[in-house]
Amino acid sequence: MVSRAKDWLRQALRDLEHAKRSIKFGDYEWACFAAQQAAEKAVKALYQKLGIEVWGHSISRMLQSLPNEERPPINMIDKAKELDRHYIPTRYPNFHPEGAPLDYYTKDDAERAVRYAEEIVEYCRRKILRS
Repeated sequence: MVSRAKDWLRQALRDLEHAKRSIKFGDYEWACFAAQQAAEKAVKALYQKLGIEVWGHSISRMLQSLPNEERPPINMIDKAKELDRHYIPTRYPNFHPEGAPLDYYTKDDAERAVRYAEEIVEYCRRKILRS
């Protein structure tokens, strides 16, 4: 299998920048979603680097399933669980009892999501580039 780790990582970094720009525009739900996407793609990049196929969108599950020597500390997995919660509700009005996703996300939510994604992306980036 040809490794596409660097491609996945480059896109993760781009998604992270998109999340940061979304905060500036007040698009907090999109910032949260882009942060989730950045972290997901960074973890998939790490799996690519390891030559392991992975499917799904749960960042926390993917991090927990990494080989022991690659697995991050539990507090990072807990942060990934928060990012996991931004995968669907940030985009679909029918997830909420009324209103649209834009009614439910705050600047604090977005800034926290970006911070968590930055930590996960950097963790994966270091693991990928170490060799």
